[in-house]
Amino acid sequence: MATPARPAWLPENVWPFQTRSIEVDGSRVAVTDVGQGPVLLFVHTGMWSFIWRDVMRRLSEDFRCVCFDAPGTGQSERLARAEINLQRASRAAAEVIKQLDLENITLVVHDLGGTSGIAGAARLPGRVSALCAVNAFAWRPSGAVFRGMLALMGSGVMREFDALSGILARITATSFGVGRHLDAASRRAFLAGVGTDGLRAFHSYMGDARKCDDLYEQVDRALTGAFRDLPLLMIFGQRNDPLGFQPQWKQRFPDARQVVVAKGNHFPMCDAPDFVAYTIRSWHRERVASLRSDEPRHKEQKN
Repeated sequence: MATPARPAWLPENVWPFQTRSIEVDGSRVAVTDVGQGPVLLFVHTGMWSFIWRDVMRRLSEDFRCVCFDAPGTGQSERLARAEINLQRASRAAAEVIKQLDLENITLVVHDLGGTSGIAGAARLPGRVSALCAVNAFAWRPSGAVFRGMLALMGSGVMREFDALSGILARITATSFGVGRHLDAASRRAFLAGVGTDGLRAFHSYMGDARKCDDLYEQVDRALTGAFRDLPLLMIFGQRNDPLGFQPQWKQRFPDARQVVVAKGNHFPMCDAPDFVAYTIRSWHRERVASLRSDEPRHKEQKN
């Protein structure tokens, strides 16, 4: 793994982790790996992994916390619009697992990271021990409202309007999004990490979510096959499940534990990091650690 210079817009007191990079599909993907213990792999696809900062601070005392910026976002190398899609994001997730040699993973996914993260992890299914869905979905979008929203957010008009205005990033940086507990320096760093090209990447990922049928087939095979009996934790914001994702998770995983963050929005881990960290820690102890053996469930041959 390479260790690039820390960006000037990301001071250490704002991002108190060392970020390195791996090569995936010929471009650099930024990876942060902190703490020791059972592995938590945090996957978000759209903005960047700054959204996990506060829960990682709390959980890295007891867990090995790994996150990465999807191709074209955050500290990862910027890409041409035609190169950005959820299949590529899923390959990045798989490469993080392989290159860091992660085992007994609890996969913590948010938003489009549900699809890209599960599809990527499904390439190495024996390494995954549990799933945690944080305001995430992982199935083919259906219904006029859901598909219409993706079509709008993925359109070229919306992409270029947002790139010029930056309105989505600014809204996301408020208490409605990730900013409920951010100070001014943290908010500036979050916005700098998004940037104009990152906003374009976000809209490209949203557009691809409407049409990546092959990826949804991969995810469906994993959820009904290798991952079917894994423990699942759902964490959703009270104010942000308009499309009814929680009942759909519950239908697929009847024994799932369901937690709702009071007054939470789309980023409950930012709204209530103490509560979310406590929830993950206690659930992992009760439902995951007790199921794990001392030896890895599966070990691929190293290259």
